Amino acid sequence: MHFSSLQAQPVNPSPSDTALVRFENVRLAYGERVVLDRVSFSIDRGELLYLVGRTGAGKSSLLKALYADLKPAAGQLRVGPYDLMHLKPRDRPFLRRRLGIVFQDFQLLSDRSVGSNISFAMKATGWRDSRKIRERLLQVLMRVGLATRVNDMPHQLSGGEQQRTVIARALVNDPFLIIADEPTGNLDPEVAEHIHDLLIQIHQSGTAVLIATHQPELIRRYPSRVLECVEQTVRERQPSTR
Repeated sequence: MHFSSLQAQPVNPSPSDTALVRFENVRLAYGERVVLDRVSFSIDRGELLYLVGRTGAGKSSLLKALYADLKPAAGQLRVGPYDLMHLKPRDRPFLRRRLGIVFQDFQLLSDRSVGSNISFAMKATGWRDSRKIRERLLQVLMRVGLATRVNDMPHQLSGGEQQRTVIARALVNDPFLIIADEPTGNLDPEVAEHIHDLLIQIHQSGTAVLIATHQPELIRRYPSRVLECVEQTVRERQPSTR
């Protein structure tokens, strides 16, 4: 991993806990409005996990809690070596460098090329050596099948190619967890399958992947644990393979 001079520092590590992520009786709320309560589950290193639920059921709020954009109102939440209940503002960037985040709406800078979008994110997370930046961005673009599109602008890419660029950007710091929030929601079914397959390949290489989705056919394609946001909490259910 190349974090240049910036190194992530563990916050209150728990050596006996083998889970990568652990929720214990977590409550998520916006002021007085409780979105999720009594949430308890864990994610192991290298695991594939799906998050489902109706619109407004709390999926996005749960994901925001994982990358410290929403602090739990109660309970315990750990992500890697970080205790998110007591995470200091100065430690938040270190947490996020260990996570890869993939959004439904791409969030690419329209005035920058594919390579510049990725290198911009790299510089923002501590990369300084131009040679290493170029080397790494080509590595991740090759991994997602876009090595020849490094100089193209976002408007020259299809929706699937834009999402592949976002995934490449998410991979630059060798994250221990990829958080994908409806990553195929804006794509047609065939392209969605290809993007889903790419996320599965990343999981199979040893990275934990959490995918929030409303497309059951993708879960049937690669069955794994499923968490469902329902009745203001999170329940585990078995995936359907039919």
